[in-house]
This record gives sequence, structure tokens and C-alpha cells, in this order.
Amino acid sequence: MVVIQMRIVIAGGHGNIARKLTRELSRGGHEVVGLIRKEEYRADLVADGAVPVVIDLEQSSAAEVASLLAGADVAVFAAGAGAGGSDERRKAVDLGGSVLLADAAEIAGVPRFVQISSTGVDSVRNNARPSDVPEGFLSYLQAKLAAEEDLSRRSLTWTIVRPGGLTDDIGTGLVHLARTGPEHTETRGTVPRADVATVLAELIRTGAGERETLHLLSGAVPVQAAVAVFA
Repeated sequence: MVVIQMRIVIAGGHGNIARKLTRELSRGGHEVVGLIRKEEYRADLVADGAVPVVIDLEQSSAAEVASLLAGADVAVFAAGAGAGGSDERRKAVDLGGSVLLADAAEIAGVPRFVQISSTGVDSVRNNARPSDVPEGFLSYLQAKLAAEEDLSRRSLTWTIVRPGGLTDDIGTGLVHLARTGPEHTETRGTVPRADVATVLAELIRTGAGERETLHLLSGAVPVQAAVAVFA
């Protein structure tokens, strides 16, 4: 089988999942460009096999980002304000950064967009404020939901992955991957970041999951088989 090498641009390239994804893709011979906002992250990305590009998405235009996406086969949004971020930064990064990258992908003609979202976003639809969601996490879910809704309205070939609770356990390569959304019930659970990266890499390599929103947890199905369902 002939493997077509791709150029993949990852926003939030220094994140834990992003770095694991970079290592997996670069091992397969793909070109990975990691967008980072701090110069001190550069050496880590080089060690992972990526081409690092320092850019602050909060201070950049869609045209500037589009210039970095020229010739890319896939854009991946893996950025986030993090657990310590304020509500304003979550809106600026988790929502604003996703919108900016999608705008840039459309300008640059990138054929595929993969977005890391979160389990639980459906619980905050229609301005709901579930009692079991901590206040700080509420704004995160609201930003992720708004980013999903923006992406789903676009003509891009997108895939949204909603991992469950993230752990730093060693990946097992066994997952539960299912369609999700208002009409589907999400099962609570966790998943190692390593397995999230493996699933993302397989989605990117195979092109599976076009215009699908997928819920990801640890499970009993090998990653390749789980992803193949959505080919």
C-alpha cells in the first residue's frame, strides 16, 4: 500500500496531546508544523519531529495564519487556555482561536480540519447551567460548544473529537469511539492522552470521520477498528 505523506499544521503544538500526535505522525513520515506562542517551546517541538512556528493566535489575523497553512492537508485545533485560564481567555483561545484557524483554513484551501473538543458540551446547550459542572469548567464547555457550532456551519471537511476525562496513563490502544450530539447519550469515563493522540492520528491518516462529532473513551476496540467504522 502506498502511503501518501501529508502536511499537518497543529495549533497549540506544545500541548500534551498535540506533542504525542506530532511524534506519531512524524514517525510515519508526515510533515508536522506546530504553532506555538512561546520561543522556549521550540526545542521540544524539534525533538518531537515538528517544524515549530512561533505565533500568538490571539494577536494574529486570519490572513497571517492562512500563510502558515498554505499547502497543508490537515489543520488541527489543539489549543486551549488551560485549567488556570480565565473565562475571557477561554473565550479568546478555545473559541476565538478555533474560529481564527477555521477562517485561515478556508482562506488557504485546507481540505481537512480536526478539532479537539470535550465531553459534556451538550449539557450547556441553550444556556443551560448544570449543577454538577464547576463554574470554571462551565465557561470552558460553553467556549468548546460555540467552537463546535461555528465549525459545523462551515463547508470544511471537519471532524470533532470529544475525549472523556483525560489521564496520563499509558495508552492501551483500546477505545470506545461513538457518534455524539444532542440525540446521543455520552457515557462518562476517561481516556489516556496517548490514546487520544493515536485516534487523532488514525483519523488523519485514513480520512475517516468526515463531518462527524465523535465521543472518545477507553474501551475494548483496537483504534484502527474503532476508526474504520467511520471511514
